[in-house]
Amino acid sequence: QVQLVESGGGLVQPGGSLRLSCAASGFTFSVYAMSWYRQAPGKEREVVAVVTGAGGSTNYADSVKGRFTISRDNGKNTVYLQMNSLKPEDTAVYYCKANLWGTAYWGQGTQVTVSS
Repeated sequence: QVQLVESGGGLVQPGGSLRLSCAASGFTFSVYAMSWYRQAPGKEREVVAVVTGAGGSTNYADSVKGRFTISRDNGKNTVYLQMNSLKPEDTAVYYCKANLWGTAYWGQGTQVTVSS
């Protein structure tokens, strides 16, 4: 049974940092690319960052390039999103996603609020 469990969200001031974690189970984690998405109130869910199975390649949305870093620890079956220089427009629910055998699996999400 595939499970993705996010953690690390919270309230942070503009310019601050947070690190999100997504613990995965139920599949061979190191084989699959992993993604972080976010959904702000009233907006569609959008991709934030993607990392390949071995972690050697990453890709980012233009809005977070230079501020966010996606990484993974295949020994811990965990993918991370380090978020620096946070802005109010980064406020959203953040989800991790795995595409397995043509099916998308999502975590429950973690709320990130950037506000003074």
